[in-house]
Amino acid sequence: MHPPQREKGCPVSGDGNLESLRRKGRIVIVGASLAGLRAAETLREEGFTGSLTLIGDEPYEPYDRPPLSKQVLLGKASAEHTTLPRRRAIDAQWRLGDAATGLDMAAKRVRLAGGDEVEYDRLLITTGVRARPWPHEQEAELDGVFVLRTRADAAGLHRRIAAGPRRVLIVGAGFTGSEIASACRERGLPVTVAERAAAPLVGALGGVVGAVAAELQREAGVDLRCGVMVTGLEGDSAGRLRSAHLSDGTTIDADVAVISLGATRNTEWLAGSGLGVGPRGIACDAGCRAFDVRGIVTDDVFVAGDVARSPHALFGYQFLSLEHWGNAVAQAEIAAHNMISASSDRRPHIWVPAFWSSQFGVSIKSVGVPSMGEEILVAQGSLAERRFTGVYGHQGRVIAAVTFDQTKWLDFYQRLIESAAPFPPNFPTVDRRPEGLRPVPADFPDPSLPTHGPTVTLSGYSPTDRRITFTPVRA
Repeated sequence: MHPPQREKGCPVSGDGNLESLRRKGRIVIVGASLAGLRAAETLREEGFTGSLTLIGDEPYEPYDRPPLSKQVLLGKASAEHTTLPRRRAIDAQWRLGDAATGLDMAAKRVRLAGGDEVEYDRLLITTGVRARPWPHEQEAELDGVFVLRTRADAAGLHRRIAAGPRRVLIVGAGFTGSEIASACRERGLPVTVAERAAAPLVGALGGVVGAVAAELQREAGVDLRCGVMVTGLEGDSAGRLRSAHLSDGTTIDADVAVISLGATRNTEWLAGSGLGVGPRGIACDAGCRAFDVRGIVTDDVFVAGDVARSPHALFGYQFLSLEHWGNAVAQAEIAAHNMISASSDRRPHIWVPAFWSSQFGVSIKSVGVPSMGEEILVAQGSLAERRFTGVYGHQGRVIAAVTFDQTKWLDFYQRLIESAAPFPPNFPTVDRRPEGLRPVPADFPDPSLPTHGPTVTLSGYSPTDRRITFTPVRA
């Protein structure tokens, strides 16, 4: 074991020692990610002059992930050239390639895989998520089986598809799986997509929009198989992938398989730490302060980005876990501000969820939480033309909107979401077709059944959900 790493600083707690924290305190960020970088920049912008340490499990400085499933796979950019631009110098110590393995909240120390311990006065956790692997370990190790989350994943997959495989199998038709399928078809490769739900994107956008996504894929030449699961991957004697078996009894010959089964939040290193963590992330309040296992908010541990789950006033105070680029930036900036601010100056994180995807020649963007929607109204355009705006309703109010090649309408619907406008919208539009005259069920799958690709996870109690009753105990 290496001796604990001790950096110059002064222990601080509470608002009374805030100036000492800002000048000489020690802030540690675990997660050298988009959220971690933007938080570090915000700390310096807002006057923090103490020691700043960023810890990351990968050997690279923070890089941009959206291009990995788009430009990198198309060969329009290299994985090595996705490093995030810096908004300013941050004067930080980087501990890259040395993952955090534990947290001692009492001693205020983060343990690292290499044996060091890093002390902090304030800690920000931005460890994000990782790709969920194929569940059968021996099959997952076959040559030709990939996931796509990291820079190394993208570089390896690009090399393989550039070599011209016979067929690419994509397991899961969420946003990432669909983007990979789009890139492979653009390169002229035979592609099969296997999705256990009824359509692509159904967990994120519902069956009405999912049916449009299915048409896009099939018209682009994708062999789309819905309502089936891959039951096994088979290799040859040299350990190379050769085929996949489906639950309907069919077999697909493929020498590349991309497993796109969603993400797992990186919280295992916090086991036994006393924080309120689990498979759905780290619970925090609207000011990004983490909860401990007793439900008490901490004042020196903060959380931001994909790994966080926090209550949102616009969505019934549900705890939302958001796998969104914009959310990671916005939440990191709020967390950084609150870490070095007095209680009266802290701000809530109330960023409205927004997401975008480019696939099969269509720009798909959403705002709000579509998966809360009970009904959908095609307010502009036409599903048949694949150019439309769909508005989602929940308990009589506008809760979300999605556009296919109609981005200009999103700001308008965001304002409706923020003002809790009634659903269906009570105004005529210039481009409403007959199919948009009345709402229809949004057709989301049963939430108890897993699907691939939701970018928003509802993981908390809704005040409108009356399921708990209290019965007095009689002696």
